[in-house]
Amino acid sequence: MDEELERIRAKRLEEIKQRIMIPPSDHGGILVANQDNYQSVIREYPNLIIDFWAPWCGPCRMLTPVIEQLSADYAGRIQFAKCNTDENQQIAYQFGISAIPSLFFYQNGIIIHRISGVLPKEQLNYHIKTVYQL
Repeated sequence: MDEELERIRAKRLEEIKQRIMIPPSDHGGILVANQDNYQSVIREYPNLIIDFWAPWCGPCRMLTPVIEQLSADYAGRIQFAKCNTDENQQIAYQFGISAIPSLFFYQNGIIIHRISGVLPKEQLNYHIKTVYQL
């Protein structure tokens, strides 16, 4: 009986570990932030930009390739992540996100800047360089 309990406990612990790990997306190092790992993501990366989006949002889809390019441009200096607001409504509510796409700029776990709507890559570059003093 004790062995069975230990096996169940070990299996459950592994499931929890897998759920809270920070999964990479298929977009060149852009992370997927969600309810389970959000706090870990913002703590782990000193310079972080989170793109709040939803699959049905046309402007969000327009911004995706720009975010992918910026992620490659700033690799090693700024980490990018995406958070689906449909799947993570509690996070969207917590931060008062009423428009998507919204970009939150974090530094050492603190929101230091936010942008709503689609901006051209050049304007986003300007914001990034200004906010992070690059």
